[in-house]
Amino acid sequence: MRPSALWKELPADKRLVAATAFWNDEHGMDQQVEVIVTLARKLNFRPKSLQTLPLERRAKLLAGQNDVSDAVASRALIAYHLEAERPMMAAFLDALGIAHDNGLITAEDVAAPDTATLTRGVQAITTAFPHDAVRVYLHTLVLLDGDTWAGLDGLIDTAT
Repeated sequence: MRPSALWKELPADKRLVAATAFWNDEHGMDQQVEVIVTLARKLNFRPKSLQTLPLERRAKLLAGQNDVSDAVASRALIAYHLEAERPMMAAFLDALGIAHDNGLITAEDVAAPDTATLTRGVQAITTAFPHDAVRVYLHTLVLLDGDTWAGLDGLIDTAT
């Protein structure tokens, strides 16, 4: 699965939250410019006009797009999780024994956890959070850092 495919699968309400988080993400300027240019072309608007739209309107426009690039989808998924899923991120890292600050890993390098540790982490969040949220989170981890989280690939189906 690619980030853009995961974006397509998000329910409308989560996609709107992700789109809002995307526009608020100070690290997503390159992807924001990409979306402005793409939307301007699709809607026959001037890019400057799109930039000046209120946040809610830009978020609705982005959330309504099924065909975003992998870069945009990746940035939106990261922003979404940082904005809306911090408790789940923290619970998962706690279960794995990985040091973090409110769901953000604090170590420079994290070794790929073994299968037993990953299974324990998946079980911890599956019992505490909605299955669809867990599924999106685990897919996001694998898609964005496959080297560290490759072991989750076989566990995603057991979490849902």
